Amino acid sequence: MLYLFDIDGTLVDTGGAGMAALEETTRTIFGGAGPALDLAGATDLGIVHGIHAHFQAEPTAGSIAAYFALYQQRLDWNLSNGGFPGRVIDGAVTLLEHLSKRSDSTLGLLTGNIASGAASKVGYFGLAAFFPFGAYGCDHSDRNRLGPIALARAAAHAGRNFTTEETWVIGDTPKDIACAHAMGARCLAVSTGRFTAAELQVHRPDRVVESLDQALEWI
Repeated sequence: MLYLFDIDGTLVDTGGAGMAALEETTRTIFGGAGPALDLAGATDLGIVHGIHAHFQAEPTAGSIAAYFALYQQRLDWNLSNGGFPGRVIDGAVTLLEHLSKRSDSTLGLLTGNIASGAASKVGYFGLAAFFPFGAYGCDHSDRNRLGPIALARAAAHAGRNFTTEETWVIGDTPKDIACAHAMGARCLAVSTGRFTAAELQVHRPDRVVESLDQALEWI
């Protein structure tokens, strides 16, 4: 089985370090606060495109790279020194340890974070060893386009192809569920973020649990 995990709200809560990094970067580069941001399930590339549009600026490869470079600096500083009350979501380590010990399980990331931001987050919270590959929010601005990328990288890592029937997307937002549907995979929705189990159920995941402890029991 292939298990593709979201990060924010599913595995960790940065306590606002990521949002603050985006706001700080936007003020530095554009000189203003920028638009209100809804990060739940969004991709970083989509967010930066939206910020450019807010300031009526043309997003170019250079401007996006400059934005992400400064954002990465701010994110790393905020995680290590910013005093944000970040934490690993309850049950995450136990679930990941269980899956990583199973010979029939392959773990990866399917996240809206850029690759370096994802590495910083799972690294800071001690989860990096569980995730040798992933699909990221710098690969495409549309989260629904990340699934095939994740499958290709999973195949390259494991040396075999994974069918969508043996692939599970695990996340805490409706956009995680939509991403799973778009790639034809199954979805285990967890109400560990801002959405309740009832709110997630409306979007028709294959299974909804209220905690990662329940996810472990079900798996």
